[in-house]
Amino acid sequence: MSDSMKTQLVSSIYLQEVELQEKPADDKQDSKNSNNADKTFTVEDAVEKIGFGRFHILLFVIMGSSNIVEAMEIMLLAVVSPEIRCEWRLEDWQVALVSTMVFLGFMVCGVLGGYIADRYGRWKVVVGGFVWSAYFSLLTSFAPSYGWFIFLRAMVGCGVAGVSQGFVLKTEFIPAKYRAILLPLATIFWMLGSMLIIILGMLVVPTLGWRWMIRISVTPSIILIFLFKFIPESARYNVSAGKTEAAMKTLHWIAKMNRASLPPGRLVEPVTRERGSWRILLSPSFRRTSVLLWYSWFVASFIYYGSVLSSSELLEKNLLCVIDADKEHQVKHRHEDGLCYCIPFGYSDYQTLLISCLGEVALVPANIALLNVFGRKMTLTVLQLLAAFFFMILNICSTMFGFTVLLFLLRSLVSMNFNVVYIYTAEVYPTVARSLGMGFCTSFSRIGGMIAPFIAQVLMSRSVILALCPFAVACVLCALGNFLMPIETKGRALLQNS
Repeated sequence: MSDSMKTQLVSSIYLQEVELQEKPADDKQDSKNSNNADKTFTVEDAVEKIGFGRFHILLFVIMGSSNIVEAMEIMLLAVVSPEIRCEWRLEDWQVALVSTMVFLGFMVCGVLGGYIADRYGRWKVVVGGFVWSAYFSLLTSFAPSYGWFIFLRAMVGCGVAGVSQGFVLKTEFIPAKYRAILLPLATIFWMLGSMLIIILGMLVVPTLGWRWMIRISVTPSIILIFLFKFIPESARYNVSAGKTEAAMKTLHWIAKMNRASLPPGRLVEPVTRERGSWRILLSPSFRRTSVLLWYSWFVASFIYYGSVLSSSELLEKNLLCVIDADKEHQVKHRHEDGLCYCIPFGYSDYQTLLISCLGEVALVPANIALLNVFGRKMTLTVLQLLAAFFFMILNICSTMFGFTVLLFLLRSLVSMNFNVVYIYTAEVYPTVARSLGMGFCTSFSRIGGMIAPFIAQVLMSRSVILALCPFAVACVLCALGNFLMPIETKGRALLQNS
């Protein structure tokens, strides 16, 4: 055999060996690609795989800041009440009607906002709510009469109802094990909003008046409107509406921000045609939960705004049983010659309100511990029973320092209770009805908010103990009702559909 033939034979044998070695590798790669193509994942899988990272910090700051705006709009009522009472010579029931009209606007638009959010997206409703509330809040500062004032505040309430859907948007992006930590921490922003409006009242009202205080308070809303471009639409909403491509784009962006990866395969979830339907809330799976939650939200709002307005009223009218009262707190609401309309807040009153606001975050670590150890239902029960106790002892005679401490602890408990109710509601309902469920719940809560002023601001003038009893009784009844809740959401994944 010639040398050239030998060379060709060796070359052909070598090529065959190379092909045999490469073919299994190629087959293996094709098989791997094929397996990945066959794999599927859900938004829940993607959220858990991406985990916590830079996106969630951005989400926490921007969406948390929306709580600042919401708190400022609500707490503004406690600060402005003495001023409008003086300017328009209002009776107690007229001052109470201001708060009631705000909550009426919230109640009417709460369900509507939830329906729109489930049908057309959470992001649109939240941003629209910000623009609406900022616009009408600014108009409030130009109100020429009491009638215009309460109408414009009702319009502000409609906008705040849309803003509250931001809690749903935020919850749908947070992994399950972080929800019981991050969501209670949002209370910090609510406290900051409450303190900001009180500080504005302290600095601006005595010099420029309440109208300029409202104008300045609109500034955070305007800034936040521009920051919302950094928050995407909920991926859970997008897949439920059949917008899988948009959901994938959002999830890829979040994964990139968090320096994480998505699960292998394709995002596959069924499109749900029945979105935003009230029938889901009253289906056999959720009927008992919905009814009990509506009452829980009613009580949460009733006792929260009851504590806020009661503290404002007790300070404004000097109805406290204080054993070391100074001269400023010895001027009573009623004189022998009739009603004293005008007792504006003094510096010490603003100070007491500020300290009570700090109570909203004082027990946040305890709240996180309760949520993680005992779950949502038991935490609600403990908080409501403690709140009932503190409402009753608020009537006991004490020093001004003692009253401030009691108010501090009461505000902390009612704030924590409201926060847990928010968390439970966002977790218990499926994506297809989560916003509507939240909308119905917030609307029922505003019924409590509408009633609270007439007890805290009207009945309080007649009898402090009679005004405090309804809040305590409502807490006890709600605590008993929690044992009938059929679902515990601690550590549970968010449902996509019912």
